[in-house]
Amino acid sequence: MLFVHSLLSLFLSLSLSLSLSLAHSLFLSLSCSLSFSLLLTPSWSLFFLTHFLSLVLSFFLPFFLSHYMFFSPAPHTCPALEAPEHGRKFGSKFFTGHEVHFTCSQGYHLVGPATRLCQEDGTWSGANAICKDVSECASNPCQNGGTCVEGINQYKCTCPQNWSGSHCQHQTQTAPPEWSVTNDPAFSRRPRCAKVDHAQHCSCDAGFHMSGTSDNSICQDVNECEVYKTERGGQLCVYACVNVPGSYHCSCPQGYRLLSDGRSCEDVDECLTQQHNCSHGTTCINTGGTFQCVSPECPRPYANVSYVKTSPFQCERNPCPMDSRSCHLAAKTVSFHYLSLPSNLQTPATLFRMATASAPGRPGPDSLRFSIVGGNARSLFVMQRSDRQTGELILVQPLQGPQEVNVDMDMAEYAERNFQAKHVAKVHILVSPYNF
Repeated sequence: MLFVHSLLSLFLSLSLSLSLSLAHSLFLSLSCSLSFSLLLTPSWSLFFLTHFLSLVLSFFLPFFLSHYMFFSPAPHTCPALEAPEHGRKFGSKFFTGHEVHFTCSQGYHLVGPATRLCQEDGTWSGANAICKDVSECASNPCQNGGTCVEGINQYKCTCPQNWSGSHCQHQTQTAPPEWSVTNDPAFSRRPRCAKVDHAQHCSCDAGFHMSGTSDNSICQDVNECEVYKTERGGQLCVYACVNVPGSYHCSCPQGYRLLSDGRSCEDVDECLTQQHNCSHGTTCINTGGTFQCVSPECPRPYANVSYVKTSPFQCERNPCPMDSRSCHLAAKTVSFHYLSLPSNLQTPATLFRMATASAPGRPGPDSLRFSIVGGNARSLFVMQRSDRQTGELILVQPLQGPQEVNVDMDMAEYAERNFQAKHVAKVHILVSPYNF
């Protein structure tokens, strides 16, 4: 009875272990079986333990191998990819889920996918990408049956008979186009003709186009200035375009010189190059295309206020009587400033800054107030504080030249809310008649 009872206890223990987790059930089953085997004789204990272990291994070993030994497979990789010729590759990881990107060098375009993905089966998505040379003729720029001839980063259209122009867009005609020069023999040339396969082919020099009939053709000058205006809706030159036989050139107004780009104009500084005739006691001020000789005068004396000129462009107030309040409220300094501007300057534009400076060892004002106090075009400007010690004069409306504009601005200094001094800046603006 004792043996049967022990055997039943063993099966109950085994049933309980199957309902628990794998590690926990093994532990309980082994502990119960070992405690039971201690009650048996050595031979029975060995027999029972052998059969029990066989039963456990036959049940749990297949389960363990199928669920735990092969649960985390090794990650898949894809074959290494190389950058296409004349291109670059971005990305060095070849594991599943990683991407590689491709670009081409200048002058080449990508054919194929720009991005490839390493897939679960160890292959790359898409096909191999290549970089192909960008063909200048690929867009078929030549019109009306013209033949496109490739060059180095350029192309040339060979036009059929009765067509001319950089894209064979102009039909040779009896009546010349508006931009053709016809009333001057210097702007006409005889065409160069040659027979090819029993047919006569004629062509013109650069800057000329074919006009007339096939039997009586002539090369007439192309007015590049008018062509540019017609086709692009703008001016070829910043100031003036001058058409010449077979070409053109740009010119600038007096007082300006042509820049190296052949189109733009730059003001000549007559003051810097000593090309002025200002007399002694006056100062040369350069303006757009010309210059001015100036000698600003200090404000006239009034009441107890008078000024002395301390530099060509600054006046300082003479010492005030102790009991003269009006003198202390008058400007301590008056300075003169000259600015040269082109017409139609883009606005808003900061033209002038005014700031205070303290003498070494002396405390400066703890607050400043800026304002516009005079001039002939005050509505065109505003004063704005850029920081605690600086005020800015800002142009808010474009100015059309030629004209001269004056604006007076002052800066008042305060210490502990008490007025200390005032400084006036008289700004004289000289507007050029040109936009450059």
